[in-house]
Amino acid sequence: MNYHFSAYMYRLQYIQRWSLMRSTSPENVAEHSYHVALLAHMLCHIGNVFFGRRLNADRAASLALFHDAAEVFTGDIATPVKHNNPRLLGSFREMEQIAAERLAGMVPPELQAVYCPLLHPDTVDEQESELLRYVKAADRLDAYLKCTREVAAGNREFAAAKEQTLAKIRQMKLAEADYFLENMAPSFEMSLDELSADDEGGSNPADTADDGNHGSSPE
Repeated sequence: MNYHFSAYMYRLQYIQRWSLMRSTSPENVAEHSYHVALLAHMLCHIGNVFFGRRLNADRAASLALFHDAAEVFTGDIATPVKHNNPRLLGSFREMEQIAAERLAGMVPPELQAVYCPLLHPDTVDEQESELLRYVKAADRLDAYLKCTREVAAGNREFAAAKEQTLAKIRQMKLAEADYFLENMAPSFEMSLDELSADDEGGSNPADTADDGNHGSSPE
């Protein structure tokens, strides 16, 4: 018997985000999921090291990888659409549940216990519910960083979204997210040459490349 779960997960790369916005760089759900996993993993370790938490960063990364899996069927519904009308939001949540159930049915029975909690995060225990808070923070951080990159590229289309998303992150009152915003987020406004030059002991690719094809300059 063929199980189509993994094939469908790979198709997340075809689901585009920010469909109502003019972007300088398109983004798909597969990219977003990877970035959210990176951020959730980082936030948990920040919590453990700097704030005395005992968070399972690896589990948070796994939850993050699948947090938008249902969108392979529903598509990415723009935030202004689904959150501006309670009836639409309720319908969308129901669609998500149906899509998650369909995906779960594509997993071999022997693996159901592994993947069902990832596809149905509302069924996780209290400890994992805390991790979902970090996944949500990572989700919002990734949206904020997307806005940051777009605005840094001169795209004012994302200026208001950047401020709104930042406000939502601040409202979470999560020390780990605040730490990331202060110490790591500013780097996302820098070019490759600026990042390299700012590295302690690092070298600027413009100074080391011998073929003239370096940094952000194509000449």
